[in-house]
Amino acid sequence: MKLPTTYWTIFFLCGLIVLSPSVVSGHTINYVLEKSAATDVVWFYFKLGVGHILPLGIDHILFVISLCLLSTRVKTILWQATAFTVAHSVTLALSMKNILFVPGAIVEPVIALSIVFVAVENILIRELKKWRIGIVFFFGLIHGLGFASALNEIGLPRNKFYTSILSFNAGVEIGQIIVITGVFALVVLPFGRKNGYRKFIVNPASGSIALLAAYWVIKRSF
Repeated sequence: MKLPTTYWTIFFLCGLIVLSPSVVSGHTINYVLEKSAATDVVWFYFKLGVGHILPLGIDHILFVISLCLLSTRVKTILWQATAFTVAHSVTLALSMKNILFVPGAIVEPVIALSIVFVAVENILIRELKKWRIGIVFFFGLIHGLGFASALNEIGLPRNKFYTSILSFNAGVEIGQIIVITGVFALVVLPFGRKNGYRKFIVNPASGSIALLAAYWVIKRSF
């Protein structure tokens, strides 16, 4: 698999940002939920995970929508969604275990940059490339750090640590599935096979998403 030089450059720059030295910080402890029943904890973090996508996670929503716009093939979406899910699950777990920590001031602009990149690529390519899966996985790692930052604001009960993380991640996945299903039902299925789909839907939508995300990159950086 030959990856374009431009892609390697972006990977290198993002890698420098994410792997730059940072102060490791312990996750916040949620003392209230330590006394709650397991079912209450599961439901609380599950709802938190769903809510972090719908309706609060507009940046994550736009990233997932961009994944859906590359192709009308279900297989294409599943490959990308799987890579994204595995990646953000890994960094979410590592971050909450204090193995990996990157400040939100660094993570948030990179998340916005990931949206710009994927949206622009939708305009430049017409089918799933091998490197696209790698790109989605890489950016999924970054999004996982963003999920961890949001989760850390609420905190985790020490006696139900893994239950909380798994419940939150399950909620995030349900949120993503709802977004993907919505894009397919409202956009791909009714318009995907029609002439002008890319010209009148994919390209304008991807361009608009890229412009908005580029604004976020600047705003979050400064």
